[in-house]
Amino acid sequence: MTTSAPVWDCPFDHTEGLEFDPLLKRLLTEERIARIRLPHGEGEAWLATRYEDVRVVTTDRRFSRAAGIGRDLPRMTPAPIAQAEAINLMDPPAHHRLRRLVAKGFTNRQVEQLRPRTQRTVDAYLDAMEEHGAPADLVHHLSGRLPMTTICELLDIPGEDRAELRGHAVAMMAMGPGSGDGQLRAKAALRAYFTELTAARRRDPGDDLISALATARDEGELLDDQELAVMAMVLLVTGHDTSTYQIGNIVYTLLTHPEQLAGLRARPEELPRAIEELLRFIPFRQGVGIARVATEDVELGGVSIRAGDAVHVSYLAANRDPAVFERPDELDLDRGSATHMTFGYGTHHCAGAHLARMELQVAIGTLLRRFPGLRLAVPPAELDWRTGSIWRYPRTLPVAW
Repeated sequence: MTTSAPVWDCPFDHTEGLEFDPLLKRLLTEERIARIRLPHGEGEAWLATRYEDVRVVTTDRRFSRAAGIGRDLPRMTPAPIAQAEAINLMDPPAHHRLRRLVAKGFTNRQVEQLRPRTQRTVDAYLDAMEEHGAPADLVHHLSGRLPMTTICELLDIPGEDRAELRGHAVAMMAMGPGSGDGQLRAKAALRAYFTELTAARRRDPGDDLISALATARDEGELLDDQELAVMAMVLLVTGHDTSTYQIGNIVYTLLTHPEQLAGLRARPEELPRAIEELLRFIPFRQGVGIARVATEDVELGGVSIRAGDAVHVSYLAANRDPAVFERPDELDLDRGSATHMTFGYGTHHCAGAHLARMELQVAIGTLLRRFPGLRLAVPPAELDWRTGSIWRYPRTLPVAW
């Protein structure tokens, strides 16, 4: 077993459209378990990039997120994104308790009940885009609006509050010089807002997800006030991020892969499978997420990881592992059913994955059906891509039809 390793300096700041980060590709190819240094936090961390190693780290209880609470672990952003009370920093059994409570208010059946409403919302947004005429910015007309509308309706957040909350959510994901203070202010503002809102729903519950969480019991036990406030905050932020950025990314990817798009148009019933491949293929974020901490000495991929070491995983790299995906760097909408890790894996697999899938199916399917001549209105090289964030996406996406 290896007990020492060279340290890779990993800014993970590659922002060339949606090109896969060359540094991440090198790590996947050359260093199965790499020792890395990230832009923020103290010390170094291990990084697992291969699918099987990522699977182990995300399912083996010897790798703990809760053990990192209070430590300045290596990370991408100036300030840690997660709150100490958040479900995404919990280990079992505490995590399972909150997850069961969330599941009671956030079932697949409830998401499917949202599909007709989501369809009406998409239809209205695309009506407005068609009335505006080409060229039109798809981010303004669709991707920047739909996911936030959907999660806010699920949480019953007043319309007049949504733009400000969206601004805070974006600020929380900022990277780079000078972004740390804004991150902290945004996090504090969101926490204060949801502390007040969840207290009101607990006093006077309605027919919404926050109220369902406020009244749901697990073996007679309710979420406490802080757990409920932080859970609602996490649901807002994570409930719109992936879909917001992936609608634009998926449309861009399809419009720049015309043969794949033509095949999908010829077989629209294949859309759900095609979206899974697009989710696997598109590197929609920068670098890595929340670190885990080894609670005892562990061998991983031939490397000896010591108790107390920080360990990161890369779902992006795992999605390109040639041991799992044949021709991993190619977009193949006819690809088989190998499971991608875009929504995470194991204990912290995204609870809202089914909501994101439903939104993407409705948005992309309706867009392609209504606009058979859809195309980019500017050359790909002229698009303005978001920088200074953990997310990768076009700020605007001008389209014509």
